[in-house]
Amino acid sequence: MEIAGSRRKSFNQTEINWDKLDKTKFYVVGAGIFTGLTVALYPISVIKTRMQVATNNAAKDNAFSVVRGLVRNDGIPGLYRGFGTVITGAIPARIIFLTALETTKVAAFKMVEPFKLSEPVQAAIANGVAGMMASLCSQSVFVPIDIVSQRLMVQGYSGHASYNGGLDVARKILKSEGIRGLYRGFSLSVLTYSPSSAVWWASYGSSQRFIWSKLLDNGTEQGGPAPSQGKIVAVQAAGGIVAGATASCITTPLDTIKTRLQVMGHDKRPTARQVVKQLIAEDGWTGFYRGLGPRFVSMSAWGTSMILAYEYLKRLCAINE
Repeated sequence: MEIAGSRRKSFNQTEINWDKLDKTKFYVVGAGIFTGLTVALYPISVIKTRMQVATNNAAKDNAFSVVRGLVRNDGIPGLYRGFGTVITGAIPARIIFLTALETTKVAAFKMVEPFKLSEPVQAAIANGVAGMMASLCSQSVFVPIDIVSQRLMVQGYSGHASYNGGLDVARKILKSEGIRGLYRGFSLSVLTYSPSSAVWWASYGSSQRFIWSKLLDNGTEQGGPAPSQGKIVAVQAAGGIVAGATASCITTPLDTIKTRLQVMGHDKRPTARQVVKQLIAEDGWTGFYRGLGPRFVSMSAWGTSMILAYEYLKRLCAINE
């Protein structure tokens, strides 16, 4: 019991709850931090999306071939196709996501406490529920942004149409399909991102507590002062890598189907069943893992960078008592 209490104390010294944050500062500073992260990691999303929707000869291109083609044709700006659309929608979507995440996480922890489960299991359940709920709440904003940005990412590639910016994409979608066109693949997005978010946050929360428990079992920090900032960052980074690797391996097939469903079929809208059949016909079952490399790198790099920035943001916005 004493060791368990010490573990909780050690972890609590690294955790800042929602009620301890300056919300205004959190939203304003957070918008700037996450915009910077999006600038750094956005090209990986462009490469992944192009690999997932490629057909015929283009389907054989690897990530390096896609990069060479983009840079050769459009220069560095080609790696940022659709960026303006993403950054415009990302700020309100992230506000919704983070608010839902933190408030749900607090409530979920209170719900699982009476069951006396181990800390990693409690963290996995509470963080998983919070991640899923946050994703569900933010999809209404994310999906239209996703559709418009993805069409800009692949325009002119492997037979896809060309556009004059995000507004042109939205206008053409509304003209041909109505408002439903901006929510094409919504149910599949929910099925992709909600479990992905749940797996990511569950893996992150449980792996963090598992690492801290091992550090304590080895005598590190037990009964001592608060962990150093360097140790906290190292544990959080390790948790981010584990979470990104786990989520990318589990959810890539659904992400591939979703992406194709959203950007393909200029004349005739394909169904999810047709997309699945086409993938199998072109590449067999391995077709579902197109873009796994970039997605793995993207989720691991984005997840680790995001969680370090997010935890730093919480420390920065903590209310001094």
